Amino acid sequence: MVKIGNITLEDFPLLLAPMEDVSDPPFRALCKENGADVVYTEFISSEGLIRDAAKSVQKLDIYEKERPVGIQIFGSNIDSMLRSVEIVEATKPDIIDINFGCPVKKVVCKGAGAGILKDIPLMVELTKAMVEHTHLPVTVKTRLGWDHDSIKIVEVAERLQDVGCAAISIHGRTRAQMYKGDADWKPIAAVKNNPRMHIPVFGNGDVNTPERAVEMRDEYGLDGAMIGRASIGNPWFFNQVKHFFKTGEHMPTPTILQRVEAARRHLQMSIDWKGETLGVLETRRHYTNYFKGIPHFKEYRTRLVTSNASEDVFATLADVEREWGDYVMA
Repeated sequence: MVKIGNITLEDFPLLLAPMEDVSDPPFRALCKENGADVVYTEFISSEGLIRDAAKSVQKLDIYEKERPVGIQIFGSNIDSMLRSVEIVEATKPDIIDINFGCPVKKVVCKGAGAGILKDIPLMVELTKAMVEHTHLPVTVKTRLGWDHDSIKIVEVAERLQDVGCAAISIHGRTRAQMYKGDADWKPIAAVKNNPRMHIPVFGNGDVNTPERAVEMRDEYGLDGAMIGRASIGNPWFFNQVKHFFKTGEHMPTPTILQRVEAARRHLQMSIDWKGETLGVLETRRHYTNYFKGIPHFKEYRTRLVTSNASEDVFATLADVEREWGDYVMA
């Protein structure tokens, strides 16, 4: 078993990564139904929280069916981060996660996200302060380092553990790489193999097939996998991995009818949560993957990602169901 604080998980748990404009309550619900062991919110600005910014506060919405659920916050000012912890605690998450890995320029330029990888002492100090400020387990998501020449993730992980970090998820790229090139899991394995490490070490980056998840577990010896882009428009991925773990065989590919139903539910939940305009807009990124692999689908895909009214999207989904319902996915 794997433990994050007082939370007990099954061996090699699968975690839904925090992804901006992706890991919202509707998508988290779908992933949870389909095998995700832990889900994380989109990353939330500590400065936005303490200023009561509407978009940041809305991201605090969590629901019982999601548990265990972690709320991820980012920032570089210790006072702001501690004040945001108090706001986050009021929503009663199971975990508070610190984002030390986001490579986006507007975050990094403020010394937050992966930007803090240039200041490891501050990274450690901030983590220590947050651990001491809450009764909840504090976890960290980070990258290998700022660039190839500054990778010290074994030392960094140990220092974070020593100040009370309850688990660490490591993306196998540096900030300089952004999302280019292949993720390197060897340094993550080096963290896990450090004899002083006793907290869970989760791998992130390029876990995009069940076989890759097996490789991360069996060849690299990590404690679990954090799944990001592979789950977008594919909430079934978690159960696909677990089925492969148990049987060595792939689950049957979701049928067109299953895909339509998931897309329909996703859209409706998004509208219920965000309202018509944002619900329609922010569900679009999932449609390409929901219907990936269907030949000659361009017309339908275009309608799905350009319609501004939900009734038009639902009508297109009904057309897909009617026209493609009998199509057998490869």
